[in-house]
Amino acid sequence: MNGFTGTNVFVDTVLLSYAALFPIVNPVGSAPLFLGLTQFCADKVRNSLALRVAINSFFLLLGSMLVGSHVLEFFGISLPVVRIGGGLLVAATGWRMLHTTDDDDVHVAAAAAANEMSHAEIVKRSFFPITFPLTTGPGTIAASIALGADAPRSALLYLAGALIAALGAALVALCLYLIFKNSSRVLRWLGEIGTLVMMRLMAFILLCIGIQIMWNGWAELNALHP
Repeated sequence: MNGFTGTNVFVDTVLLSYAALFPIVNPVGSAPLFLGLTQFCADKVRNSLALRVAINSFFLLLGSMLVGSHVLEFFGISLPVVRIGGGLLVAATGWRMLHTTDDDDVHVAAAAAANEMSHAEIVKRSFFPITFPLTTGPGTIAASIALGADAPRSALLYLAGALIAALGAALVALCLYLIFKNSSRVLRWLGEIGTLVMMRLMAFILLCIGIQIMWNGWAELNALHP
């Protein structure tokens, strides 16, 4: 009976971890951005990118929860500074997307080669900018670090907490993969003009998100050092 109760507690804790991480990552909100960046890719390449993004996000979430606070402490970096730096990166990505045109030679060349990406190129592009900063950005990392900051220090409890964090992150990564993999259907439904409108809208929203993240970091810094 005690074993059954213990199993229930463990499952409930894993589900709570998943419930805490899923809104932070927000795969549904990230899907339009993923679509905008992969609109020229073949379905096979897009599916490979979706898988790599899910794997990258899993390790980024888990690493942030388990060792993120220690890394920041070692380098003397505060969470507000992470928000400002990450927000600047997000805003810069949105600015580039907003000012990219079909007449841009680099953009056209990338579009022509998108269907012929090697495995190494898929791995590279799946991390930046799709995984970071668009999917698991500075806000996600800061929140994950905060979730793992109060991890127990005893070895046994730490291992149990690490297992729970890993399972929660794995569930989020699975949802991320399934949502991104099936996002190509949205592109076919939108058509060429709808996709173009969506890209510009998402680019502007991304620029605003980056500015908002920077503003939040600046406000936190002012609160810490009035």
